[in-house]
Amino acid sequence: MADPAPFEWVNRDGGGPVLLLCEHASNWMPEDYGGLGLSQSDRERHIAWDIGAAAVARRIAERTGAPLILSGASRLLIDLNRPLTSRSSIPEQSEATAVPGNIGIAEAEREARAERWFHPFQREVQGWLDRAKARGERPAVVGIHSFTPVFLGVRRPWHVGILYRKSAAYAGRLIEGLGGAEAMIAGNQPYQIDDEGDYTVPVHGEARGLESVLVELRQDLVAGPRGQAEWADRLTPLLMRG
Repeated sequence: MADPAPFEWVNRDGGGPVLLLCEHASNWMPEDYGGLGLSQSDRERHIAWDIGAAAVARRIAERTGAPLILSGASRLLIDLNRPLTSRSSIPEQSEATAVPGNIGIAEAEREARAERWFHPFQREVQGWLDRAKARGERPAVVGIHSFTPVFLGVRRPWHVGILYRKSAAYAGRLIEGLGGAEAMIAGNQPYQIDDEGDYTVPVHGEARGLESVLVELRQDLVAGPRGQAEWADRLTPLLMRG
């Protein structure tokens, strides 16, 4: 069986007010990587992918025709939402779990992973945005992610976090539309965007002057079909307003 492509498009020729990205959609790894030395159970955890995020993003795209690009491999091989210079681009440890297959790898291996997965994904995003610009369109760039309810022993009570820097008004509309603080919707939780740890918002959004946010859904709320449908349905009208 052939390996999956480094990215997958849904509605590649679509348009509208938003481009959806799911940079941590898959936990797939090539057989010759030996699971990076991790157990099967570890490869099914959040450290390998954003559980539920791809299903939410697909539902939004399928309902609206919005373009969506999803990753084809695990974030542990190389993280598509991290600069290549970031220490977490190819993490030697994720949360409290060591990743043996990433420890002490040669620069040639780093470059090979970037050529195999990172650059193809980013070129697809860049190309689509270039074509949108040529058509006179200015879509928002929205990454769909999920986060764990507990991180290193610290409880994370929020249901959804909207992460942003320059797009405060756009993010505020999403937060308010989802119910705000009373509904456990927060801005810049469970973490904040910065140039060291993030790629999508700084590069694909802010550098182009586009509205750009990451939507972080609490993993236990989107782990199954019912929750995935609920949050996709709540997000859809807000994202389609432009």
